[in-house]
Amino acid sequence: MAKFVIAGRADCPYYAKTELLADYLQKNLPDFRIHKITQRPEVWEDWLKDVCEKNKWSHKNSPIIWRELLDRGGKGLLLGGYNEFLEHAQLYYDVTSSMTTELMQVIAQENLRTHIEKEQEEEALKTCVNPLQIWITSASAPACYNLIPILTSGEVFGMQTEISITLFDNKQAEEHLKSLVMETQDLVSPVLRSVSICTMVEEAFRQAQVIVVLDDTTDKEVFTLEDCLRSRVPLCRLYGDLIEKNADESVRVIVGGKTFVNLKTVLLMRYAPRIAHSIIAVALGVEGEAKAVLARKLKTTPSYIKDVIIWGNISGNNYVDLRKTKVYRYESAIWGPLHYSRPLLNLIFDSEWVKREFVETLKNLTATGRQFGGILAAHSIATTLKYWYHGSPPGEIVSLGILSEGQFGIPEGIVFSMPVKFENGTWVVLTDLKDIEISEQIMTRMTSDLIQEKLVALGDKIHFQPYQSDTELHKKDKRISLLITDDSQEGQISDAADFQNLSPQTTSEKPQSLEFLNDFESKTVEP
Repeated sequence: MAKFVIAGRADCPYYAKTELLADYLQKNLPDFRIHKITQRPEVWEDWLKDVCEKNKWSHKNSPIIWRELLDRGGKGLLLGGYNEFLEHAQLYYDVTSSMTTELMQVIAQENLRTHIEKEQEEEALKTCVNPLQIWITSASAPACYNLIPILTSGEVFGMQTEISITLFDNKQAEEHLKSLVMETQDLVSPVLRSVSICTMVEEAFRQAQVIVVLDDTTDKEVFTLEDCLRSRVPLCRLYGDLIEKNADESVRVIVGGKTFVNLKTVLLMRYAPRIAHSIIAVALGVEGEAKAVLARKLKTTPSYIKDVIIWGNISGNNYVDLRKTKVYRYESAIWGPLHYSRPLLNLIFDSEWVKREFVETLKNLTATGRQFGGILAAHSIATTLKYWYHGSPPGEIVSLGILSEGQFGIPEGIVFSMPVKFENGTWVVLTDLKDIEISEQIMTRMTSDLIQEKLVALGDKIHFQPYQSDTELHKKDKRISLLITDDSQEGQISDAADFQNLSPQTTSEKPQSLEFLNDFESKTVEP
C-alpha cells in the first residue's frame, strides 16, 4: 500500500492541483492513500523548515510530498514538490492533470477559507472542553489531602465537568506536593484532566477559575494577638494582587480554615477589588459541628438536622441560632413522611443543656481546633462549592460568610456569617426570615470584635480590646478589687491567676499552638 502525505500553503494553487490529482488516484486505486496537511500562509515557511530539519530533507516550496514507508517503519521518503508528484503519477499510474490556472487559483482560495473555518471550529471545540482550573493554596495542609478525593469524585462540579488542579505552596513543601500529585493521579478519576504543583509566586493563579484558600502555616514567632492579626495582611495582599493579575475574570474564591477566616476574607476583598463579589468564607464547618453535638444529644443522625444558622465570626465570636432548626425522621410518638420535620427546641427539654453545655462544647471545639480538622474542613469547602455551582437544597438555610451590606442591622464593610440560599450560580441573603432578630448586645459583641480585627490588622488601631458587656466589666472590677484588698495569700494567688489569664501570651503561629487566640472569643446559642 502506498500512502502519500501532501502538505502545502493553504492558498497555494499548486497544492490545489496536487490535491485534486491525489483525490483522483485515491478514488480509483484501491491501494493508494493520501493524508493532507494545510498551513496558513504566515506560518508555512516556519512549519516547512521544522519538518525538513526533523527529517533531514531539503525543500523550499509549496507543496511538499513524501511517501510514508508503512511496510518498513522509520521516517518518510521525500518525493518532492508538485512537478515530482505529477511525474510520479504519470510514470507509475499513467495519470496526469489538465487543471487550468484559473481553476487552480479558485480552489486555492477555497482551501484557505476551509482551513480558517476548520481552525475556528477546533478553537471553539477546545473552549467547550477546557477543564475547570482549580488552585489550592497552602496545599501541604491536611485539609487539601482530604479535599482532593472529593473534588475528583465528580460530586462537586458534576461528572460532565473536567477539572485541572494546581497545588500551590512554598518551595519547602515541594517534595510533599510531588507525592500528593502521584497519589492524586493514582485515583484515575474520569473528571481529572491534570494535577500539577506551583511553588513560584509570580506564576500563582494563572487562569484560575476556582481558588481555595486554606490556613497558611509559618514558623514566625508572634508575641501578641495584634501581631498575629497584622501578620495576615502581607499574604492576603500578595494573594489579592496575584488574583487580580493572573486569575480568570470569572474566578470564584472560597476561604476556609480554623483561624481568622472572616479577616482573611475581607482582606482578600480589599486587595482584589475586581472580584470582591466572588469571595466567600466557609461557615458549614461550624454548622456541622453544631449539628453533630445536637445529634448526639437527641440520639439521631446529624444529617437529619437542618437549618442551624451561624452568625458572626466563623472562627471565633459567633452566635449559634437554633430558632429555625428542624429535625427530620426523628423517632418519637409522632411520625410522618420523609419531608415531615419538628422544631428542634421542642425536642430538647433541657434548656439549661442548650444554654450551657452545648455552648461550652462548641466553644472548646473552636478554641482547640481538635474537631475542625482536615476531613471536616475539606467536606465543608466541597459542599459550599457544590451549592455555589448547582444550588443549595430547596428550602434549606445555609450559613455563609459574605461582605455585609447592612442586612439584619450588621455594619457594612465586614465579613459576617449569615443565612443564605444558593441559586443560579450565586447566593441570596434570606432577609425575609421571620423571628430571627438578634439582640443589640449580641450583635454589638460580634461586630465589635470583627471591626477591631480589621482595624488592628490594617494598622488603624494599635491594641485589640475584646468586647465586654456591662456585666462582664462589673465582674472584672470586682475581681481586681478583691485582689487589692484581700489579705489572704491564697485569695491573692487565685485572683492574680484569673487576672493574668486576661492578657495575651507568647505563642508560635502554628495551628496547634493558637489556642490563646480564641480565649477572648465566646459563643452564644439562641434557644
